Amino acid sequence: MSISARLLFLAAALGFLPVYSLLPAAARAEAPQVNTQAPGFYRLMLGAFEVTALYDGYFDLDANLLYNMPSEAIRSRLAERFNLRDGKFQTAVNAYLINTGTKLVLVDAGNPSGSDGSAGHLLVHLKAAGYAPEQVDAVLLTHLHGDHAGGLLNVAGKALFPNATIYMSKTEADFWLPEDAAKRAIARGLIPKAMRAEQLASVFRATKAPLAPYEAAGRVKTFEDGERILPGIRSLAAHGHTPGHAGFEVESNKAKLLIWGDIVHSAAVQFAQPAVGIAFDSDDKQAVATRKAILKRAAREKLLIAGMHLPFPGIGHVVTNGGESYEWIPVEYSPIRE
Repeated sequence: MSISARLLFLAAALGFLPVYSLLPAAARAEAPQVNTQAPGFYRLMLGAFEVTALYDGYFDLDANLLYNMPSEAIRSRLAERFNLRDGKFQTAVNAYLINTGTKLVLVDAGNPSGSDGSAGHLLVHLKAAGYAPEQVDAVLLTHLHGDHAGGLLNVAGKALFPNATIYMSKTEADFWLPEDAAKRAIARGLIPKAMRAEQLASVFRATKAPLAPYEAAGRVKTFEDGERILPGIRSLAAHGHTPGHAGFEVESNKAKLLIWGDIVHSAAVQFAQPAVGIAFDSDDKQAVATRKAILKRAAREKLLIAGMHLPFPGIGHVVTNGGESYEWIPVEYSPIRE
């Protein structure tokens, strides 16, 4: 054996080289690709509260759903931010789990669970994060759209969170849940641009369905704007996307987090151009006004923000670029710390 070969084997024996590096190329096994992503949860401490972001999935939405700005400019902005593919942009669907130490509180429930599509994976990631749905004490709903309340049921159509009480804005409940809700929505002109009038009846029926087992068990409650719902958690009126759309202000040991729901659907466009709306808004003018007001407050107060349709984990800060233009600064991955 040559001196160089002996040195190579000595280096391998001492751990400086992997032994397989001495094998002929044909004898080495190639590592197969894994082709799966890491579990969709991210955790941080907010004072004494543990907050876990849960990834339900994503949607590819048609860029034409965004309006109040020339379509060419919208597409250009999306392309500049690397979020335009075949005329569509990707938006995440997030939910947030708050462990206060005495209560386990889920904010929004994502899409119907068990889906094989791009969304509906909250349950998988809830379990990966170390929790079971039976442990959830309360589910706070920002609003009743299907990608926020659809996940209240399991694949068998039963309550996925059997021990939880469901909370929603009274304004939201009054809009969606009465028997004549669809007719009243038409009369008020609150039909999102993405919805045809003939679709309304089926949409309103589908909106009620996830609440049925909870209502039967007497575990659905409503809250008023600004009401303290649970210790450390207060509602915030954020109307426009839906008539009773709400955010939640979470505070522990002077640390604050605003979970703002659907204030922004396209981070690439709507931070820089808050006047841009999306066709799912019930009241487009109010939605724009609400977005502008909350962005202004978030930047001024340097609030920590969590958003349901911001790039996962959807947590970060808003800074002003001057005037009514803003920028999203996501949190950096970091260890759990207070």
